[in-house]
Amino acid sequence: MPKWNAVVPSDVPPPKGPYTPVVRAGGFIYVSGQTPRDPATGELVGNDVATQTRQTLSNVRSLLALAGAGLEDVVSVTVYLADAGDWAAMNAVYTEFFRPPFPSRTAVGAELRDILVEITVVAYVGA
Repeated sequence: MPKWNAVVPSDVPPPKGPYTPVVRAGGFIYVSGQTPRDPATGELVGNDVATQTRQTLSNVRSLLALAGAGLEDVVSVTVYLADAGDWAAMNAVYTEFFRPPFPSRTAVGAELRDILVEITVVAYVGA
């Protein structure tokens, strides 16, 4: 039995792969890579990086809430972009969700198939 708790939303389709959307381990919460898909339908939302970033971060925020955290608890973010040239547009939306002091962040270019952005976060809520 793992020494961490899986947090599985009951009102959305299960993940398409062998992973848990959000895990709580002690005071840390790990949100698996989120994409710009509507959690209720699985449909892709938007065809530009700004719209897709907004949906992706909304999905992150919802999963954090299920685990008892919020965006203000995020200590680290990893952003994967299909096109590194979309960095400025993603960053503009990112600052709608995160406020100073900003969490640590890494942004990398990646082959993401049919999406433009994927985001994973780590939050800390204390022991």
